[in-house]
Amino acid sequence: MTRAGRDKKAGKDRKKGGSQGQNRKAAEEFLEKNRQKGDVFETDSGLQYQIIEDVKGPCPFEGDKVQVHQRIQLLNGTFLADTYQSGMPETFLLSEGIQGYQEGLMMMGVGSRFKFYIPPELAWGKKGAGKRIGPYSLLTIDVRLEKIL
Repeated sequence: MTRAGRDKKAGKDRKKGGSQGQNRKAAEEFLEKNRQKGDVFETDSGLQYQIIEDVKGPCPFEGDKVQVHQRIQLLNGTFLADTYQSGMPETFLLSEGIQGYQEGLMMMGVGSRFKFYIPPELAWGKKGAGKRIGPYSLLTIDVRLEKIL
């Protein structure tokens, strides 16, 4: 491919899901504003969260399998998954989740509902994931921990 062809293709790719720089800047701006809210907490790693319903039940550990209801969105509002709507909870090994999701779930008691704001560094970072999740994408996850299996 010629240099002109590569440059043209690179420009096309940027228009699809936003450039790395645009996504990173939008995530940083959102997180900065979000941390000013009185009901938003932040861990040392940078994971931000809100407690919607706190239940003092058992908490999962890294090797556990969990069942959750979750609504996962990108910063632009695009839904990636919504088990609340489908009525079918998701079951997975905690160790299979992205770093920020693992950290957040381990803070929750069974029956609790939290909303996580996962910065790109605790998600898929500069790589993104497939065509739907661009580089440096921030994720929001509204999750209820249903069970530890």
